[in-house]
Order: sequence, then structure tokens, then C-alpha cells
Amino acid sequence: MEIILLKDVEGLGQRGGVVTVAGGYGRNYLLLKGFALLNTPGNRKILREEEKIQRARMEKEKRGAERLAGSLEKISLTTVVQVGEEDRLFGSVTTEDISVLLEKEGFSMDKRKIQLPEPIKGLGVYTISIKLHPEVEGTVKLWVVRE
Repeated sequence: MEIILLKDVEGLGQRGGVVTVAGGYGRNYLLLKGFALLNTPGNRKILREEEKIQRARMEKEKRGAERLAGSLEKISLTTVVQVGEEDRLFGSVTTEDISVLLEKEGFSMDKRKIQLPEPIKGLGVYTISIKLHPEVEGTVKLWVVRE
């Protein structure tokens, strides 16, 4: 039985691939769970149309993310923190803190999109990377100053 995979199936193939499987496995598992469609000309056409729509959607999201990245590069965030000896912070500046600062500037950003290898524990100017889209990354300047 030839089928078209709608999702990646480990050990079988990638989404959009045409594979041959046993009849029972195809009917009772892959087709039933929505992982595949029968390999017919009509289903191939439907899949091509869906992929076309998906590519257009991803391109639109990418353009929006690029515009947002341009807006983010223009702003500069400042956080005021308490410091101890040798200008070491009491605590640290985390992705949650940066998310709150961005929200005050009018950018609603999920803290999981903010790329921070480790929490900031010193004074200075930092360039923070933000993952806006799988292909687009924005940056923002963060000033950490003493109280």
C-alpha cells in the first residue's frame, strides 16, 4: 500500500514523502491516526496546495518578524539593580526581567524567545538576542546600571 505521510514518522519517512507500507499498518494505524493519506492523484494535489499555503503563511510571518526585528534594534532597555562589592549584582537579570522591560516599551515578548545563555550578574551593556522566527533573530541593547 502506497501512502503519503502528513507528519514525520520515525523510521518511516518525512512529511510529504511517499512510502510503501503493509496494508494493515497503513489502514489501521497511519490512516486512522491521521499520519498519512492514500497515494492518489487527488490527495497529491491537496497536499501540494496545503504546502503552497503553508509556505505563503511562513513567508508572511517571516516578513512580520523582520519588521519587528528592525523595531527592536532601535530601542534600548535600562534596568536599575542593587550591587554589592566589586559591582556584583544582588541576584541577576533574567529573561523574565527582560520580558517585563520589553513589555513596558510596548513589545509583548515571551520570555522563552529571549536568548540568554546565562543570567546577567554584572553591570554593563549587553546585546540580547531574541528568536522571533526560525529564520529571523532580533537584538536589543540592555543597560544594567547601579541604583
